[in-house]
Amino acid sequence: MRRHSKTKNIVLAVLLFTGALYIKNQLDFPAIGQGMAYEPFLNESTLQAKRLVNKESWVEQGNYLPLRVSYQLLTGTPSTQQRYLSIGLSSVKRAKGTYLISTLQSLFTQSSPEERSSMVVVVLLADFDISWRVSTVREINNAFASELEQGQLLVVHVAQDWYPPLTGLKRNYNDAPQRVSFRSKQNLDYSFLIHYSTGLSQYYLQLEDDVSSAKNFLTTIKRRVEEQEAKKTTWAMLEFSTLGYIGKLYKTADLPLLARFLFIFYQEMPCDWLMSHFRTLLTQKGSIIFKPSLFQHEGSFSSFQGTYNKLKDKYFNDGPYTNPSSEVYSDIPTYKNHFPKLAWDAGEEFFWGRSPEKGNYLTVVFADPTVVTGICVETGLGGKDLLDSAQVEIGHNVFSIKEEEKSCKEFQSVGMLENGRFEMQEIDQKYSSASSCLRILVTAGQSDWVIIKKIRISTKPIIPPHQA
Repeated sequence: MRRHSKTKNIVLAVLLFTGALYIKNQLDFPAIGQGMAYEPFLNESTLQAKRLVNKESWVEQGNYLPLRVSYQLLTGTPSTQQRYLSIGLSSVKRAKGTYLISTLQSLFTQSSPEERSSMVVVVLLADFDISWRVSTVREINNAFASELEQGQLLVVHVAQDWYPPLTGLKRNYNDAPQRVSFRSKQNLDYSFLIHYSTGLSQYYLQLEDDVSSAKNFLTTIKRRVEEQEAKKTTWAMLEFSTLGYIGKLYKTADLPLLARFLFIFYQEMPCDWLMSHFRTLLTQKGSIIFKPSLFQHEGSFSSFQGTYNKLKDKYFNDGPYTNPSSEVYSDIPTYKNHFPKLAWDAGEEFFWGRSPEKGNYLTVVFADPTVVTGICVETGLGGKDLLDSAQVEIGHNVFSIKEEEKSCKEFQSVGMLENGRFEMQEIDQKYSSASSCLRILVTAGQSDWVIIKKIRISTKPIIPPHQA
């Protein structure tokens, strides 16, 4: 603990010294928070809210340099109670597409009432277009009246006067001036957002404004934090998505330092690059990424010039686990404790087998006949141990083939694996009768071992004949 505290003090001293020189030599604008009073625009629903670093944070206790910035609280009722989790989103006007409302809807609808009472979502409307802000606040007020009233949603804005220069910046990596300005402002947006969120909660989660959330993500985050704390190792950032600045979790005690870090180095590199440096400075050894991911990027068009953006997190699992009760059998030799049923069960464990031969199988026998509507099979891990050649089948008429193993007498092929993966929906449109088995049948042997990472199916109720 003493070593970590000493390291943090050294990091802080470097940041403060660098920041002082930077502000003194490069920033040609009045000192933040001194002699500057922002007058709200007419017709903008605005509450003036100057929020400095929470007095109980370690930064304020040590008389360190906080960011001094004035915030406009556009809508929402700040709570006097600290929550477990604050979630930060920064949003700007986009040339194409709009995702903020759907992102907020996903956050709240995917959370239980108990989870919502343990979190607060902070949205920074970071665009300087007042008409866009007014219309966006109106939409938020209409869609989230209850969340605003209960202190679960706050919407803020920082006036342009508080920003350092956004043009004429260094062109690191030979980026175009427009892109440099965009990503530099984005760093400042996140800096102000993170600074505002200090003290609101025990932990802070950074998201983008165009994502969808997994069911009960907060409960999963709590469990992961408890597991990480039990390891007694240093961590500064936990990652619940593999993409960009999405799903990154911080301790609230580190937020003042993170906000200052992003502010000082705002024009150097993109935020997702800066965050890795920040993690290293706080002595975290490597990334700590949890899978499956809890958040998925949904935006088709970037907030930068409306360019097409098709990024997707392949580790995101958006639907609840719906596999029916079943027994799983395989004649592929199992490696250690990576049993076949792990591919069928919920969780991150998987089946790992030695080199499969033609005719080997993994068979799932349902406890009750089931109308299958969708099948997803994923094999391999990190591009290795893929199942190269296999077909997916559904079967009927269960029987015992050995003393402790069952299968089906008849099977129908529904398709072949491609690049180690199979996915098909609306299977019931072609195979409408109830099935009793699902089988993965190896059609060609391979020397590589095989990982069957996930088998998931969706189903629908069986309609009795007299009700059809």
